[in-house]
Amino acid sequence: MAQQALPERGARLGRPRGAAAARETVHGVVLLLPGGPETGTGRPSRLSVATILPLARRLVRAGRAEGLTAHAVHYRHRGWNGDAAHPAEDAAWAVDEVVRRYGDVPVCLIGHGMGARAALRAGGHEAVAAVVALAPWLPEPDAQLTPEPVKQLVGRQVLIAHGTNDQRSDPELSYRLAERAKKINRDVCRFEVHADGHGLHHHRSEVQALAADFLLGSLFAHGYSRPVADALAAPPPLGLRMPLAAGFGSTLPR
Repeated sequence: MAQQALPERGARLGRPRGAAAARETVHGVVLLLPGGPETGTGRPSRLSVATILPLARRLVRAGRAEGLTAHAVHYRHRGWNGDAAHPAEDAAWAVDEVVRRYGDVPVCLIGHGMGARAALRAGGHEAVAAVVALAPWLPEPDAQLTPEPVKQLVGRQVLIAHGTNDQRSDPELSYRLAERAKKINRDVCRFEVHADGHGLHHHRSEVQALAADFLLGSLFAHGYSRPVADALAAPPPLGLRMPLAAGFGSTLPR
């Protein structure tokens, strides 16, 4: 008797943090998309999700009064896997699941590394209002590759932040993507985190504050801080090479 194939493991949302966890009305949702390797169809490591939970906690604290809920997305597979783009598919599924659970609420996608690429890809979902891409992993330019799409970002608020010393994801590639996106969407900005690497560990507090400032301004019309507003308003290259100042956000909620 032939052995029956097991069903494919599905993506899922991690437990809610913020308004939904407190059984309060949800007015906005942030989905956090962890990083991962270029290839791999095995189960993602728990560490990949664990690394983004501090950012999730910071965001729900900043958005407590606004009814913000955060979920980490657990992928089906650990890698991007070429044209399959599994994390991008999982991100789109996660937005659908948010709509099913919470109704018509604005969604912000925040990803790191591979997860940042997934956030940018899935940003075209009609429920997505904002995308934050931290140290996005992007493919090296190749004559055989179709350029990474940007048309789906029209109508979204988009922030990219990248360490200038990133040895895993070339910051120049995220600049080029931001430059293409800015041509069709004025609401794109990019910050450079000087002397920081792929994990953005040296300026973690500033990066978290930047993400929180952008999320609150995009989802809840708080108004952006002056550096973010200036970056959005400035033409390239200024608005796409904005330095993230040391101590940014020191007066914002923690």
